[in-house]
Amino acid sequence: MNNNNENLDLEDELFEHFRFEVPKGQALLRIDKYLMNLIQNATRNKIQNAATEGNIFVNDIPVKSNYKVKPFDVVTVMLSHPPFENHILPEDLPLNIVYEDDALLLINKEPGMVVHPGHGNYTGTLVNALAHHFDNLPMNSSERPGLVHRIDKDTSGLLVVAKTEAAMTHLAKQFEAKTSEREYIALVWGNVAEEEGTIEGNLARHLKDRMQMAVFADPEIGKPAITHYKVLERFGYVTLISCRLETGRTHQIRAHMKHIGHPLFNDERYGGHLILKNYVYKIQTVIENCFKALPRQALHAKTLGFVHPNTGEMMRFDTELPQDFQDCIEKWRNYGKTHNMEDEEK
Repeated sequence: MNNNNENLDLEDELFEHFRFEVPKGQALLRIDKYLMNLIQNATRNKIQNAATEGNIFVNDIPVKSNYKVKPFDVVTVMLSHPPFENHILPEDLPLNIVYEDDALLLINKEPGMVVHPGHGNYTGTLVNALAHHFDNLPMNSSERPGLVHRIDKDTSGLLVVAKTEAAMTHLAKQFEAKTSEREYIALVWGNVAEEEGTIEGNLARHLKDRMQMAVFADPEIGKPAITHYKVLERFGYVTLISCRLETGRTHQIRAHMKHIGHPLFNDERYGGHLILKNYVYKIQTVIENCFKALPRQALHAKTLGFVHPNTGEMMRFDTELPQDFQDCIEKWRNYGKTHNMEDEEK
């Protein structure tokens, strides 16, 4: 009898798959439309069915699909099965390990690899590869083995992975205290006016496009984010820059550069894949060739520095730009050798 009751309890149990806190500036919006903007590959029909089945909650109370969310609501989607991302399938995927010891390892992530499983990406991720190559990696606060930080799918470059609980705690504190060194190389649209500068602005989900982050002037919205940038090379239509992160928010460089009018080259989510109207008739071919050479956002995590959790030694790692990034830059250089871009911009 007890076993049967336990089985019934398990069948009736709901597992949290998504949780969102509605930001301060959100206008009233039907919850099915709100969730469509947040959950990748979700359809309105699926969301409405979930609401009909009592699987969508606002402030712990089940709601129908016509409920209108308001600022500070806490929305959760509960389903009858555990989230797939918590079931990590070990996969024999190649890892470019640039350094390893008993406490940690450094990985130079290839573009196109998702860092951890999530909605729509349950296999083929860096975490799936780590689960195959390493046993008993410590879990971070999100139950993801070894991860201290992450970079976006189409961003290439360096990641540090903790191999022990002590290393995880030590490294996480450095990232939180802003003592780690993180430098990115980015190619951005336009001729950046200043040789160097700092972008400050709280980042939170864009109010209309929930797949983007945006800068908010209201200090009560989002989290503080600071990016220091420096021009490395100018190509007239685009600029190669170095970005040093003081904070590490989601899409920080991508959102900050768009905010100052210089979205990352070929960054589809932030509009950097569009050929700027003023350039269409002048350099359409060169832009399209550069898009083919670099079919992703032009962002690479080049440098990573931190204090080793065991030895106390300051360690600094550096990587070369991947070949697709180098090919794109070379195309811009070659164009500049045969064209006077200053005259073209007039």
